[in-house]
Amino acid sequence: MSVSNPIGLIAGNGALPLIFADALRALSYSVFAIAHEKETDPSLAQKVDQIEWITIGQIGMIVPYFKKQGVNQILMAGGIPKTHLFDAKLDHLARTLINPLPEKQDNLILVAFASACEKEGLQILSVIDTLPSLLATECEMTRPLTKSEQDDIEWGWHKAKQLGALDIGQCIVVKDGVLLAVEAIEGTDAAIRRGGLLGREAVRVIKCVKPHQDIRLDLPTVGPQTIQTMIDAKASVLAIEAGATILIEKERMIKMAKEAGIAVVGYSPPLAWAKGVI
Repeated sequence: MSVSNPIGLIAGNGALPLIFADALRALSYSVFAIAHEKETDPSLAQKVDQIEWITIGQIGMIVPYFKKQGVNQILMAGGIPKTHLFDAKLDHLARTLINPLPEKQDNLILVAFASACEKEGLQILSVIDTLPSLLATECEMTRPLTKSEQDDIEWGWHKAKQLGALDIGQCIVVKDGVLLAVEAIEGTDAAIRRGGLLGREAVRVIKCVKPHQDIRLDLPTVGPQTIQTMIDAKASVLAIEAGATILIEKERMIKMAKEAGIAVVGYSPPLAWAKGVI
């Protein structure tokens, strides 16, 4: 099969695969998608050139599908709840990749999968290089931070990077120098809700890349749902890593945050932290 400018998209849940598909086709790519039953939005089928549906754990179907379509570059978009590790029917390749891992941490699993793809001649692309327009920039997107908010973000950023170095999660919730919640398997929204419950109001949310994370895989992502969760939790600040955080429906997200008085900041850490000195 000969197709002009083919690219593969491995789609998880949420709006991100739809956004990626639109952005890639706008760049004149022919998009071939692998989608996950009961997770990926079915409307993705209308946004790509061809789609193949698999169940979670059927990793062995991915490479042959892309090779059949003449694809040699792929992107990953959207999440798959890690709780599926406990109920998915893993195929032989999935078991081969996952079972030997010393820890079933996100980055280890994704890197193992990416390495298997690369051995078969598939290049994993980074959103940072392919779709940079979707990334947060370094700026205050809604309102300036107060002094206490700035202090909490600078202190909390350091903690988030320390925890990220352990491959625990990308998000924490803090207030007045107190660490209220840490994202683990439950995801960002649940961590924000827990932090808001404990801090009562005006909690600060920080989401950033793990220090040793492969930037091609699982970049931090925020959007309108994040802001709605923050509104419900009475959070006051969302600090995200500039140049490495994907924004879903940016205009709608910023409008919601402004109306709620939430400060959204694309943050670049001090040089020592940027170099991984934590």
